[in-house]
Amino acid sequence: MNSYDLVFIGHVTIDDIEAAEGSSCGVPGGAPFFGALAAAISKKRIAVITKMAKEDEHILTLLKDSGVDVFHLDTVETTHMRVVHQTDNMDERLIYQTKNAGFFDIESIPPIESPLMHLGALTDQEFTLEFMRQLKGRVPRLSMDMQNIVRQVDIATGLINFKDTPVKKEMTMLVDVVKLDVVEAEILTGTNDLNEAAAIVEGWGSSETMITRSDGVFLRHRGRTYFERYSNKSTHGRTGRGDTTMGAYLAWRIDHDVYESLKFAVALASIKMETPGPFRGLLDDVFARMI
Repeated sequence: MNSYDLVFIGHVTIDDIEAAEGSSCGVPGGAPFFGALAAAISKKRIAVITKMAKEDEHILTLLKDSGVDVFHLDTVETTHMRVVHQTDNMDERLIYQTKNAGFFDIESIPPIESPLMHLGALTDQEFTLEFMRQLKGRVPRLSMDMQNIVRQVDIATGLINFKDTPVKKEMTMLVDVVKLDVVEAEILTGTNDLNEAAAIVEGWGSSETMITRSDGVFLRHRGRTYFERYSNKSTHGRTGRGDTTMGAYLAWRIDHDVYESLKFAVALASIKMETPGPFRGLLDDVFARMI
């Protein structure tokens, strides 16, 4: 049985991005794509489990070339997303899902071992509560991006609505590390105070809670709080900010403490945001940005 330090599960997508500083069409995206490429710089054993149409499998080449093992579950169509940034505020955007690769089921998950698996869905159309319960029976620790449940797809229009959900506490009880952005945090907890929001999520069962926003990252770990500011000089590569931050954090956290991992993740994501696409820099670049 193959063993990995960190495994990302979720759809690798094809995205159309509309933004004032530049638009792009047909680019790879998704939490496993951005997150795993950020994590790969750690030289840990990283894997991705994703669902995608066979005709789009070439999109996974960059992951494989970066040393990430990819377990591709063939499906009828690849998830397509359309992201519209209407203002300069990175936290404000319209998102549409125009195609959907479908839900994951426990029977299709390959027999691999890892101390931590990160559930990085883009919408509520990837993981069910029952799937998470079954996966928890196989994996020591789980991490989850709360966009999995906040981003709810209108099946008729494809528009993604950001809404609260009653399953938030049950799902959080199954995981150890939680990632949200500032919008999702307010929707789920009812407060825009990051410390209060993180404390609420911690009360649901999360031992490490990360909240990203346009200027930086707030982190709460067992009652202690930290904040690290992004240092990017532009936002040309704003798409994938949160997934990149989380992927870098989870990988660096394997051998480092919470604050060191937060600084590393924010530095790496700051570099990534200055260029469209995933992080493609060097480890020395990140260390230099951390100073």
